[in-house]
Amino acid sequence: MVDTTHIVFFSPTHTSAKIARAIGDGIGMERRIETDLTLDESITPIEIKNALTIIAVPVYAGRVAPIALQRIRRLKGENAPVVLVAVYGNRDYEDALVELRDETTCLGFTPLAAGAFIGEHSYSRPGMPVAEGRPDANDLQIAEQFGKDCLKKLKNSETPADFFIKGNVPYRYVAPSTPAAPLCTEECFACGECIEICPTHAIYLNQEGKIETEIAKCIKCCACVKECPNGARIFDTPYTPMLHEKCAARREPELFL
Repeated sequence: MVDTTHIVFFSPTHTSAKIARAIGDGIGMERRIETDLTLDESITPIEIKNALTIIAVPVYAGRVAPIALQRIRRLKGENAPVVLVAVYGNRDYEDALVELRDETTCLGFTPLAAGAFIGEHSYSRPGMPVAEGRPDANDLQIAEQFGKDCLKKLKNSETPADFFIKGNVPYRYVAPSTPAAPLCTEECFACGECIEICPTHAIYLNQEGKIETEIAKCIKCCACVKECPNGARIFDTPYTPMLHEKCAARREPELFL
């Protein structure tokens, strides 16, 4: 008997969390558990039993974000149908959902449904927006209805059957990322907010009381840029103008049931 909704997400800029919670709202089970892996570097296993599970992750270069993949590998499912969710920045999610399906199946979950949703791109910035403000009200409405449809499918089938998910195996090759990290401007007064929200704990105060970033640990999620209360973190990359131009057309969620 599946009597619980268990929501799991890795969501530095909150887009994956918003989608996952909206799907959970649509499912509407009375008992609901939430596991936020964004800042959690523990290696302790997380057992999920008798729960309709939602696992939401961001997409990096058409694949599941590596740090998200690392952290969801702590999960162990038992009698746990899963709704797979990939959130991408309006370019393409390519093989992320297929990769997430394969990984969660190995962890004991049974795929029930899958969805690819749009979230504001990490590189989006004023003057060069990329999926700015997404997920918006329409996205969240679709996510909530998707949750209702997932619950209906679960109730109508004793054992979830295989279903089509767009993507390829072998997965898209992703070359090693060039090390880079956001920088502080002169407006930074070292409040420490960026230190608190960095998912890899790459940001710290140096001996002079100034903010520094360990570049090798930075995953370029840009949570520190988006959440800085003084607008004093910036990340300039040549990819932003390209994404701004290439990803201007609005994309809608893609659902697989």
